[in-house]
Amino acid sequence: MAAKTAKKTQAASADGCDHTFKAIYDREIPWESDDVRGLLTLPPGVQVKVLNYDPVMKRLDMKQRFPAGYVEPAHTHKSWHSILVTKGRMCVAGKDLHPGDYVFGWDIPHGPYEYPDGCEVFIVYMGDASHVWEKKDLLGHKNIWKPETAEGRKGVEAHLEKRKAGKI
Repeated sequence: MAAKTAKKTQAASADGCDHTFKAIYDREIPWESDDVRGLLTLPPGVQVKVLNYDPVMKRLDMKQRFPAGYVEPAHTHKSWHSILVTKGRMCVAGKDLHPGDYVFGWDIPHGPYEYPDGCEVFIVYMGDASHVWEKKDLLGHKNIWKPETAEGRKGVEAHLEKRKAGKI
């Protein structure tokens, strides 16, 4: 039986948003620096893959990738987020999280998060995902979690040097 070619059509909507059904290959979405879109306003190094954004609901579905040694400072944002760890390690709230583990955060102060060996997560934000944090808090952060890989040891060392030099 010959396969029919599906035609992508925009669903009719009064709000002007794209309500098209989507099935996305991860490999077709490039990683980009968060600085390009300014979505998260975190210290440099985070990469993102924006999978879907609904400006009416202010829902943002994305993947985030943190390099080995990265520290996400204690912060707030005017949104909640659900995070699923998909690769690597995420250390937060006294827990060493691995693929399949989950984090939920609200619009109250949370973090810092450490990524001693690097990490990739799938995250859904509802609201403004811009992070509000203090540079002094990040510069003064004392790492808790130890890396488990050679890449992690190099990453932690590099991040500590950047913080020591005030270059985050």
